[in-house]
Amino acid sequence: MALSRRSYSYSKMDKEDPEDVMRRRTQFLIYKVLEQANSPKKQSCLRIRISKLKVKIGNKLRRLRKKINASVCAVRVCFHGHATTQLKIWKRLFGKGRQTLKNLPPMIK
Repeated sequence: MALSRRSYSYSKMDKEDPEDVMRRRTQFLIYKVLEQANSPKKQSCLRIRISKLKVKIGNKLRRLRKKINASVCAVRVCFHGHATTQLKIWKRLFGKGRQTLKNLPPMIK
């Protein structure tokens, strides 16, 4: 019985106001543009390749920097060892000279 009355059916509008149609259309277009602007953009293949290339270059530079630092450190250790041995030699040479002067008899001094 309730179905025969069709109390819930929609009423058909005669005609819409053209300004209302334009306003709804512009609101819809603005909504679409804003939605596209907020959505994450897809990365192009070129951007992906460039980013991968940057990562590879960065890794190679990091390895090169580590190798250079290791070689510089090795050179420092080698130089330090060489310098300390030379210093010991000079101390022995000059240290003995002082000892010989101290050990001389008092008449010669």
